[in-house]
Amino acid sequence: MERDLVSIIMPSYNCGRYISESVQSVLKQTYSKWELIIVDDCSKDDTREILHSFKDKRIKLFYNKENRGAAFSRNYALKEAEGEWIAFLDSDDLWFSDKLEKQISFMKQNGYKFSCSYCEYIDEDSKPLGIRDTCPKHITKRMNYLYNWIGALTVMYHVPTVGTIQIENLSKRNDYAMWFEVFKKTNCECIPEVLAQYRVRKQSISHDKFNILVKSHYKLFRDGEHLGIIASCILTGCNLVFGLIRKMVFVKKNV
Repeated sequence: MERDLVSIIMPSYNCGRYISESVQSVLKQTYSKWELIIVDDCSKDDTREILHSFKDKRIKLFYNKENRGAAFSRNYALKEAEGEWIAFLDSDDLWFSDKLEKQISFMKQNGYKFSCSYCEYIDEDSKPLGIRDTCPKHITKRMNYLYNWIGALTVMYHVPTVGTIQIENLSKRNDYAMWFEVFKKTNCECIPEVLAQYRVRKQSISHDKFNILVKSHYKLFRDGEHLGIIASCILTGCNLVFGLIRKMVFVKKNV
């Protein structure tokens, strides 16, 4: 493990349109001690060609032999990580240039081991949508069961405290499953500042979104957390209720 190094985990699959911009947002970081670990999940577009165009030695490329999903790719990348700190960035999202610097400073100055920040939404052309996604200042394990307040693109945690994490191979909510593992060791503190941009893509909006949401949460609690049927149903319901509360209280529009 290399002291002060941030290992950035990026799974990729058919993101040729966006991945160059995502990688560039890492290259522009004012904090320079990082490694970007990209695991491509058998992309069928030009993702691989784009990735090979980057010559920075801090970018490390790995390829799945067959399509295995985002959870498998994240687990693969986490095994390869050598940093004291872990951060996550999906291959279509973006960071502001001072994201790592501000987050490392925030955590070291306060002795925090797990943190997140606010983010804003952008469209497929990287234009801000005027929507800011915030969260509670202090998030506990109990709060995390009620709702996933944490955006993966804003997360950073301390490896010596948390350890090496491997999660269940869930097709949905695998980032949520990861936070449960981190919460076993420490709570999460939020930086009240926008440090990242989450991309809203039309193709990711399902016509059957509600049913998928219910099923994915139930599967998370039942298969990922190995809870009973009743507990899984109750927590799935809590997530739906707190999702509505979050939209009313923590998602700020026209900002």
